[in-house]
Amino acid sequence: MTKKKKLSLLGSTGSIGTQTLEIVRNRPEEFEVIALSANRNWKELVSQANEWKVPYLVVTDPQANQKIRANLAYEPKFVGGSASDLVTLATLPESDLLVNSLVGFCGFESTYHAIQSGKRVALANKESLVVGGELIFGLPGAREQMIPVDSEHSAMLQCLVGEDPSHIRRILITASGGPFRSWSREQMKNITPKDALKHPNWEMGSKITIDSSTMMNKGLEIIEAHWLFDIGFERIVPVIHPQSIIHSVIEFVDGSSKAQMGPPDMKVPILYALSYPDRISYENPVLDYTNPFELTFEPVDKDRFPMVEIAISCGKKGGIAPCVMNAANEIAVERFLKGEIHYLQIPHLVRAATEALQSRDSLSIELLLDADREARSFSRAFKPGM
Repeated sequence: MTKKKKLSLLGSTGSIGTQTLEIVRNRPEEFEVIALSANRNWKELVSQANEWKVPYLVVTDPQANQKIRANLAYEPKFVGGSASDLVTLATLPESDLLVNSLVGFCGFESTYHAIQSGKRVALANKESLVVGGELIFGLPGAREQMIPVDSEHSAMLQCLVGEDPSHIRRILITASGGPFRSWSREQMKNITPKDALKHPNWEMGSKITIDSSTMMNKGLEIIEAHWLFDIGFERIVPVIHPQSIIHSVIEFVDGSSKAQMGPPDMKVPILYALSYPDRISYENPVLDYTNPFELTFEPVDKDRFPMVEIAISCGKKGGIAPCVMNAANEIAVERFLKGEIHYLQIPHLVRAATEALQSRDSLSIELLLDADREARSFSRAFKPGM
């Protein structure tokens, strides 16, 4: 009998987390969840925990922590109540795989310490590599232990199985273009949070949906690809692909290309990360090749979507620049959703933060934590122009 793979799942109540648990629910012979974490959504976490009698839990909101303890139908081994407890879940000796689906910089330390302790990581928290890729990939074995969950990077990995990485000429990373792909800059001046939260193809959390609309998401993914596949920024090319069917393309030195295709459904890359390097049978949606459909591509308009170039520039600078950019963007998105700034002011705020906050100190976890705090403080106080 095949041994079940034991999973620690951070961010279990979010989109990636709930889809991961759906896979676990449908493949109980393959997977067992032994650790879960959430921030404020304690009711969903209680439901999840009671279903599987999960022994290790963390809820980082103090008020929610008391509520979860009062509503569990069993006695867990551990209930943590702080962000530092996430590292405990990430490094559990009995866990076979950490699934990190936290949103934002808060996921970095868990990824770092999991890799440091020899754990394999299914990574959906792209900020881990955006902010701290330089530190993480300085750890022994990091490239072998990291399995991407993002659909684009999963596509790249699947296309590279059996290939020599030195044969890569370019990576083409696809983007849907979001809801404003065909909008003029004049139209974009009036974008509301409601407009920006309507993604044409994917169902995601609010922060990543806004990032997709500004294309910051693609900038973050380019930095992520740089670290995952050890490839220069000049050889990672973003292209608009409105159908979201081709998730990435690897172009090789002999002129051939490989693309990974499928409907826009995150359970495919999640399942691949959970089962890697194997594949297991699962009823995911597939394309109907007997009916006509289009595959179209177009370049990224850098004038209307400047966030891509801001991200690439920060990725090339290295040091704390990606950390500052990421923190500033998180606050800019937060302020946009609250109605404090306009949509087109998001890149102004992010660029200003990256220009204002710089450091020549040697990179460390402490330096990143300080840079993150400073960038958030700067971004909350900054008044951007148009």
